[in-house]
Amino acid sequence: MKKLFTSILCITAIVAVAASCGNSKKSKAAAGEAEQASTDSSEFVQEPQNQEEAINILATLPEEPIFDIITNMGTIKIKLYSKTPKHRENFAKLALSGYYDGVLFHRVIDGFMIQGGDPLTKDTLNVNIYGEGGPGYQVPAEFIPEYTHKKGALAAARVGDIANPYKESSGSQFYIVQDEAGCAHLNGSYTVYGETIEGLDVIDRIAKVETLPNDRPVNDVRIIAVKLDEKYNNLSE
Repeated sequence: MKKLFTSILCITAIVAVAASCGNSKKSKAAAGEAEQASTDSSEFVQEPQNQEEAINILATLPEEPIFDIITNMGTIKIKLYSKTPKHRENFAKLALSGYYDGVLFHRVIDGFMIQGGDPLTKDTLNVNIYGEGGPGYQVPAEFIPEYTHKKGALAAARVGDIANPYKESSGSQFYIVQDEAGCAHLNGSYTVYGETIEGLDVIDRIAKVETLPNDRPVNDVRIIAVKLDEKYNNLSE
């Protein structure tokens, strides 16, 4: 099975990226996108933990909650969009239940995006199937024209169009746009459900790490935790 880029997702051919990226970068991005289909195979399912507690907290969240993606290379602060409620609630539920704690950004392409959210990446024994894990379900597409693949946009990976004609999103895998021009062709085909409000420099640092031929970082880029921002915790007290 192909890996999630979609595995974030994209099994379509890549439209040429900005000329400034250079031919070698365009080739690398194209090869990577061909592997972007998320599988969320039932063979590789990991259920969220602490769901009851997470559901209780969900009821107290603001319309556009802010979460901190805390990594070993810095923190990316993201806002979830109100007009994509299915994705907002799914991401929040997984984050609040600790589902993302310890996962890797397993797919990184400079001039394109950084991808994570696969629970299989918590265990190095799964290295050959990184990108194929998930919670065992998909999320219906929520395409909102005003939500585009701008720098720092948070979007859902998914299986490619042939196997997924309704363009449903992976249950857990996501990507963050590092280069707007490199991801512009994804607009209208992958659900964008949030944006980075702090930490664009962290995204750039992650995107520039040394990678293996399959776009996996040589040195692990790990999500330590995804937590509700403290100021929203204070508001709920």
